Amino acid sequence: MEEVYDRIACNDLEHVRNVFGEFDSYGKLMENELHVSLVLRDGEIRITGKDAGEVETAKGALTELLRLSEAGEIIDRQKVEYVISLSREHKEQLLDRLGKDVICHTVQGKPVKPKTVGQKTYVDAIRERMIVFGIGPAGTGKTYLAMAMAVRSLKNDEITRIILTRPAIEAGEKLGFLPGDLQSKVDPYLRPLYDALYQLMGPEAFQRNMEKGLIEVAPLAYMRGRTLDNAFIILDEAQNTTPAQMKMFLTRIGFGSKVIITGDKTQKDLSPDTVSGLDTAERVLRNIEEIAFVYLTSADVVRHPLVMKIVRAYEEHEQRTRAREKGRYAGIHGRKK
Repeated sequence: MEEVYDRIACNDLEHVRNVFGEFDSYGKLMENELHVSLVLRDGEIRITGKDAGEVETAKGALTELLRLSEAGEIIDRQKVEYVISLSREHKEQLLDRLGKDVICHTVQGKPVKPKTVGQKTYVDAIRERMIVFGIGPAGTGKTYLAMAMAVRSLKNDEITRIILTRPAIEAGEKLGFLPGDLQSKVDPYLRPLYDALYQLMGPEAFQRNMEKGLIEVAPLAYMRGRTLDNAFIILDEAQNTTPAQMKMFLTRIGFGSKVIITGDKTQKDLSPDTVSGLDTAERVLRNIEEIAFVYLTSADVVRHPLVMKIVRAYEEHEQRTRAREKGRYAGIHGRKK
């Protein structure tokens, strides 16, 4: 088969080095993923391969990565893999919206912003809707981005307090076996929320805001009997709520409040015979205009690249299992007829 050839002009070697990575690791990744050869020569990147579609994808990915580097973006393995996946769908231009949307900065000065198109959709929904359900696998930034939006809202005086909550343990919240007072019992289950706030605000600012009552971190059971006005409320690990707990939580919402509910439907800790409140809410509330459901996928995972592969492997396994069960069900009912 005759080889296909294309090229990209590149005059700034610094950005080429950023895109190709240390020891050309990102360049080799693109070559392996797309079955092309990349050669830098005479101020241009030459792309050759046996498939015109793969060469076009490589050109689109390289062009976008060079643009991101020129815009000051840090090029890492996750970004390279994500740009390749978008380029395959001819959607790499969608990344142009991401770099401009800085939500806030961490205490170290690092900008917090959506890194994928799915995350951008999620952040936009949080801005526009009163209640947002962020549903997706681990590592997609559901909770962290919601926290960043909450911190931003507090700093801009859009709300008067932040309330973070999650089911303390398997939806029954049975904490009696743990040592210490009540706060000591629930702290281990709320630790991920504390860790995120430490990054976004710093331990000292976080502690001051806690003492002033501007930030509250509490197990879901504490929400019963309260009405929450002018607050940014985040319910994390919502897949571990029961329908009654979810209804109780949603009916606490008062005027001037914004609510984000995050959950991963593949990581339920409920007993097999218990229905998840997240699943019920998805069915019951889907057609209410003020409520948005945003679904993140393995493509939105921003942790180590291996996490993306693990999530994708589990998704494929679950799809195969559902297909087998569906086939078995159809076979049984077919025989009955």
